[in-house]
Amino acid sequence: MTLNYLLRKEAIQILRNSFLPKLIFVYPILVICVMPWVMSMEVKNIKVDVVDADRSATSRRLVDRIGASNYFVFNGQRESYREAMDDIERGDADVIVNIPQGYERDLVRGCNPQVLLSANAADATKGAMGASYLAQMVTEHVNPQAGKMQLGLSVLDLYNRHLDYKLFMIPALMGILLMMLCGFLPALNIVGEKESGTIEQINATPVSKWEFILAKLIPYWIIGLLVMTVSLLLAWLIYGITCQGSLLLVYFMSVLMAFVFSGIGLCVSNYSDTMQQAMLVMWFIVVILMLMSGLFTPVTSMPAWAQQLVTVNPMHYFIDAIRTVFIRGAGFGGVSTQIAILAVFALVTDGWAILSYRKNH
Repeated sequence: MTLNYLLRKEAIQILRNSFLPKLIFVYPILVICVMPWVMSMEVKNIKVDVVDADRSATSRRLVDRIGASNYFVFNGQRESYREAMDDIERGDADVIVNIPQGYERDLVRGCNPQVLLSANAADATKGAMGASYLAQMVTEHVNPQAGKMQLGLSVLDLYNRHLDYKLFMIPALMGILLMMLCGFLPALNIVGEKESGTIEQINATPVSKWEFILAKLIPYWIIGLLVMTVSLLLAWLIYGITCQGSLLLVYFMSVLMAFVFSGIGLCVSNYSDTMQQAMLVMWFIVVILMLMSGLFTPVTSMPAWAQQLVTVNPMHYFIDAIRTVFIRGAGFGGVSTQIAILAVFALVTDGWAILSYRKNH
């Protein structure tokens, strides 16, 4: 019965807060509506300068082909390579295509003309991808048979047939929402009570530690389910993206994720005396876990020592599991390992939260 009264107190406290209910609904809307567009790792809009020293009909066809591509932004032709390099140095161009004098003559004679591609590699991914696509385009123009030889090759894209990067990012963003809301809010809740002095009144009552901690955790577990529901609805309404697997399995994994980060948030609050201290510690934890989760960088691309650290990152297992269920439609057997590891993390963090809370009578 005591737990019921404590839960009612937490619900009233959340609803009377002028900011918190708005955050719970507005934050998922902003993240799901905005972030999939700006977090895309696709390389697009590569700005290209062309230096055509040959000025022949053949070189003109190559220039027109580059200008007609939807992948590149054609900046126009430059009179000299030095002028094009000035664009690179100012950031007005990413790649230079330098067509040499005698380009058409060499093609007629059956020789392979040497076309110079100069890419700004300050952004290594953008420079390498832009140069690679341009090299393929130039090669097909020099040797049309090179493109025809690929006609017998058939490619089947599984799970994400339209190669839509948003389908890959949206499930991971749901994990980010759970981590932020279910981690930060419980931490700031208890520290806020410490600063206001109300926690001393609770400590003077016969309320047990586990009842107090459960009363702090359960509301944020419910908030986690609400956030997932809002996110799933937005993904369907805005992007037409739906879960290919079991929604019950997605909700089950989300509950485990809420268990993990609400426990982490309460552990941080138990060792913090001020709101500022709790926020800084939580921000440190959240940023490290997010960057090393595989959200932005594939885990296999990380150094060996970083891959070892990823094994103790609950965020990694959740993102891997929800992408497997959401995109590939896997069942429980396909994510049983990740679920088991998340359950262990939940037991450890929530148990630590209960044990680390010091109740003074």
